Amino acid sequence: MEIDYQHIKVIGFDADDTLWVNETYFREAEIEFCNLMSEYETPNKTDQELFKMEMKNLPLYGYGVKAFALSMVEMALEISNFNVSQKTIQSILNIGKNMLDKPVELLDGVEDVLKELSKKYRLILATKGDLLDQERKLEKSGLTDYFHHIEVMSDKQEANYSKLLNHLDIKPSEFLMIGNSLKSDILPLVHLNAHAIHVPFHTTWAHEQVTEKETNGKTYKTISSLRELINFLK
Repeated sequence: MEIDYQHIKVIGFDADDTLWVNETYFREAEIEFCNLMSEYETPNKTDQELFKMEMKNLPLYGYGVKAFALSMVEMALEISNFNVSQKTIQSILNIGKNMLDKPVELLDGVEDVLKELSKKYRLILATKGDLLDQERKLEKSGLTDYFHHIEVMSDKQEANYSKLLNHLDIKPSEFLMIGNSLKSDILPLVHLNAHAIHVPFHTTWAHEQVTEKETNGKTYKTISSLRELINFLK
């Protein structure tokens, strides 16, 4: 089924793993954390328990590196029965600090696409996570000038997007969201009768994964690279 984008006025871009690398750093940090905890539990078990801790803390801490670091510390205390050393706790905090200090690695074609589409459309950044960290990454990316509006949401559900569309004063049919997460960037917009284009990243956080049942019958486009946007949007 051909999707008509002729009424689009505003295009929203997710940030992490859509414009720049992010999830890769979390996977590397998890491996490092599991190695630190190897005297107490197997890496596989530690990884599973860490994810459970993240989900437990999500309503309180939200998303991002700082929330992840707090969950690692809490998991280390729990899995070691509070025997973990102060030195190891410091090492865990350093994992988080190193993540926050990572360079921003843009994905292929990002700036070329933003430059081309900004000639015709109003572009916005619509992401979730820690405000300070996302602002830092955006500044490092050198992409700030392409966006008319920056929205860092606490979560990406239908209600959050509805508020965003109201703020932008546009109809759902005039909005297109681009992102790597079906759960956060695609399905909420489809349910609002807005447009969405999925650009998969090679690594997806377990919390962002969806079932085939959830996507069955939903109308959205999937592309392999942001560069493909120019073929049907310019």
